[in-house]
Amino acid sequence: MYMKGRNVAILFFVAMLFGAGMAYAGTQIVEKADSADQETEENDQIDEDGDNRSQDNSQPSEEEKLELIEDYRQMGAFSKVLQAYSIIQNNYVEDVKEEELIEGAIQGMLDTLDDPYSVYMDKETVEQFNDAIESSFEGIGAEVSIVDGRVTIVAPIKDSPAEKAGLKPNDQIIEVDGENIEGMDLYDAVLKIRGEKGTPVTLTIKRPGTEELLEVEVIRDTIPIETVYTSIKEVNGQTAGIIEITSFSENTAADFSSALKKLEEEEQIDGLVIDVRGNPGGLFTSVENILGHFITKDDPYVQIEKRDGEKVPYYSDLNEGKDYPIAVLIDEGSASASEILAAAMNEAGDYPLVGTKTFGKGTVQQAIPMGDGSDIKLTIYKWLTPEGNWIHEKGIEPTVPVEQPEFFYANPIQVEESLSSDMTGDQIASAQLMLKGIGYDPGRTDGYFDDKTEQAVKAFQQDQGLQVTGQIDNRTASVLEQQIVEAVRSEENDRQLKKALEVLFQ
Repeated sequence: MYMKGRNVAILFFVAMLFGAGMAYAGTQIVEKADSADQETEENDQIDEDGDNRSQDNSQPSEEEKLELIEDYRQMGAFSKVLQAYSIIQNNYVEDVKEEELIEGAIQGMLDTLDDPYSVYMDKETVEQFNDAIESSFEGIGAEVSIVDGRVTIVAPIKDSPAEKAGLKPNDQIIEVDGENIEGMDLYDAVLKIRGEKGTPVTLTIKRPGTEELLEVEVIRDTIPIETVYTSIKEVNGQTAGIIEITSFSENTAADFSSALKKLEEEEQIDGLVIDVRGNPGGLFTSVENILGHFITKDDPYVQIEKRDGEKVPYYSDLNEGKDYPIAVLIDEGSASASEILAAAMNEAGDYPLVGTKTFGKGTVQQAIPMGDGSDIKLTIYKWLTPEGNWIHEKGIEPTVPVEQPEFFYANPIQVEESLSSDMTGDQIASAQLMLKGIGYDPGRTDGYFDDKTEQAVKAFQQDQGLQVTGQIDNRTASVLEQQIVEAVRSEENDRQLKKALEVLFQ
């Protein structure tokens, strides 16, 4: 009881300091004090004789006195915030909305954490982002994060407008429809990128490894949250099941369980490939349930490290693992929950990881309601691999490294004027990579437009029913990019999948 009374005393102390000049803060102080008084009354007990007796009439101990002093000190520090609020509210040259000041203060505190994953979301933002987990939303279909102060694509969603437009992991978004978004809050930036189905948005992209900025137009669409895809491959008389997980949402674990059961019982698979390439993560509980199919109770599938350094291992209830081989596909677009899955399958399950190094996100966030529909999404834990490794900003290395063909990484072609003989530049180098990737030999891929490149362009134009000029105009560039998208989606060109199947049955 004393401790609750102590809180009331501190709140009263603050009220005396700031008085009527703190309208918003004063309201909160009164509400908290009333709540504390009510709790005090409810904790007084009436004994069998009908006497009203307090639970604790003792004087504060030395330890409680020290805590009281510390609370006064903290409230003294907080008084500076209230003072700044009062000064701005009463003296700024223009009227300032109370709500904007409060939300600005909250965002300012979160900014000092230097953590792109800890953010404030107002009510409208919370409602819009809940859609991305629960059903579907309208936008370009890409997971983004803040990396080195810039809005960066973690991965485009499978079959989304972002993927079709050629956006790639690690692309940095500099402008949205000509508006510079560098330094902008992540969720504010995302709301600018999102929009109604059928509307265009132009993104100015800085792609690592290229000097020129790219202008990419994306037509927004409805992005359904279908996260599990299955297929079958026959390899030397053996059947391989492939389950691709594009993100971890509310229904992912249940959909995965159904898909796995069907593959095992109906297809009677001899091996399994789990593909989390381009999977930006999602719900922690979803990946936990999926790992429960493979990682036995003998080893943890993940460890959670609290702020005090305590490490808590998490175990499944599984007694026996699978009796068939499994491989996991990863790449630079695999992040967060995907990395939890990959690390667990490798370190606890001893299954191979095939592909390229993952994104590197080793923290866990929780959305904490503020009571008015807004949330603080706060990093509350680090997650560690079963062996205790923290992969944050490092990623997970594959045990079987495999790069995709060069044309998978070709940049979109930006044609301001037709590209022709004797010209040089990154755009020509991209076109040469694309031509080579779909079977036309440009002779070189260094960005110099020579006679052999011109002959390759003419052959491509002839085959596609285009005007044969030997120059790359907008029409030729557009058709070339369409051909590359189809080539990238073709399993015939997927070196990583081929290697995973080879590893499975070696």
